[in-house]
Amino acid sequence: MSDHAPFPLDGGRAGDGGVRAAAAGRAREASPCLVLKPFASTPTHPSPIEGEGFERERTSARVVKRAREMRAEPTWTEKKLWERLRALPVRFGRQAPVGPYVADFLCHRAALVVEVDGDVHDRTDVALRDLKRDAWFESQGYFTLRVSTRAVEADMDAVVTRIRNLASNRLGKAV
Repeated sequence: MSDHAPFPLDGGRAGDGGVRAAAAGRAREASPCLVLKPFASTPTHPSPIEGEGFERERTSARVVKRAREMRAEPTWTEKKLWERLRALPVRFGRQAPVGPYVADFLCHRAALVVEVDGDVHDRTDVALRDLKRDAWFESQGYFTLRVSTRAVEADMDAVVTRIRNLASNRLGKAV
């Protein structure tokens, strides 16, 4: 028989109520279950009815495949920015699939998406798609920072500082 109590279900810390509590005569109230509540910003989607949801799976697999392809062939600008983002103390992923989209760079902890936009994003049709995409990310709790390839090439330090500051602000602590 062990003289250590199991992890507490009442929100206390492990070790609270072990040998010392037993010696002091304290008894722990039994809790029937531990209820975890999701974050308020976590989107909730109904479970698909039997036979539904196939399109979502297929789209998801397509997005993952596209992300892998994009990771295998980064642009010069993405490659250089990735080298700098990897050095930050907060973790970023590159060409990360998120829902129906692939984010150039993504920090899940800070809910921050960084998109590196080339000249093609100046076209009206592409800009409209970008707006739709940004709105979707925002609906999922993400903030999208768009930086031009020209800005990255001209002043990498300023771009990285801006990304670092945004991540710090969103996390509520220095990064």
